[in-house]
Amino acid sequence: RTSIVSYIGRDSLLVGSEPIHRYQHNQKIQGMALSTEGATVATAAGFQVKVESANDKGYWGTLAEFEIQKWVSLLCLVPQTSGCPAAVVAAEDTIYFLKEGEPAKVLHCVYGQPVTCLDVSAKEVACGVRGFGWLINETNKILLYNVETGQCITQLGGPLGDFTCLNLQESPPNMLVSLLLLCRVMVYDLRRSEPVSSLHGHQLGVSGVQMDDWKVVSGGEEGLVCMWDQRMGSKLWEMHARHPVRHLRFNSHSLITANVPNEKTPRGASITDDDLTAHRRHRGIIYSYEFSVDQLVAESVLPICRSSYNEMTGYNYNIGLVVPYDNI
Repeated sequence: RTSIVSYIGRDSLLVGSEPIHRYQHNQKIQGMALSTEGATVATAAGFQVKVESANDKGYWGTLAEFEIQKWVSLLCLVPQTSGCPAAVVAAEDTIYFLKEGEPAKVLHCVYGQPVTCLDVSAKEVACGVRGFGWLINETNKILLYNVETGQCITQLGGPLGDFTCLNLQESPPNMLVSLLLLCRVMVYDLRRSEPVSSLHGHQLGVSGVQMDDWKVVSGGEEGLVCMWDQRMGSKLWEMHARHPVRHLRFNSHSLITANVPNEKTPRGASITDDDLTAHRRHRGIIYSYEFSVDQLVAESVLPICRSSYNEMTGYNYNIGLVVPYDNI
């Protein structure tokens, strides 16, 4: 069995070391999603999807439970839904819309074209689909569906290679950012079929991405976090950690990244090992970057971003700037 433990940090990242809710699946968990609007978590294991939530008094319980005919691989919660939370899941080559009290609705199903990535907004579902390798006109693509009608709104094309990740929910209106297995970050305008920009700066593939009105932040398998100015199509800075970047999120003043090692059971991690302390280089790590917003504009910029030609180098710790000298 696999356990899910829920934590809540009320005021800061330092609060929330004790679990407030725990439940189990009988199989390995393949997907998990958290609601941005309340205490709701959804998990998928095997053919089963569970939605757990807390009531007004803080008591947790199962809100909905679904059984899918295919093995679930990807899971998202639909934001801004009235009543019971709704979920969208990808199972092999099929995408389902799930809501308590309603039959499962198939949004997408094309035999032999598995879904490689998934994201949802309040009204739309975006998915990356792997095409037939032996058909030139059936290459990999991104499909956009309307949640209510289930109709395909638009189809976005791209170069060869699987789409490994995409971000629709946190992108500006009519915009979408996606990742290709071939180490590229693709920015799309949903009103056009072709990408508006293509950014290349990772060596081992891109694993996480988010964008706002002017910048794109991407994380790679080599542990690199890159910040891009999409208006100029150039990289502003990069930061390196040892393990692959599996998750990243940012807002106006903070950035959080999660670096998860590929080797899940290094020497020292097993109870049968002589040394029970795994070396730090084998551990995953969560980085939380806080950018000052209370100081003056000139003072809130990082010192390395305000370096002058009087300094010998434009490099500080693990952060490297493409154009470090902006104060002559």
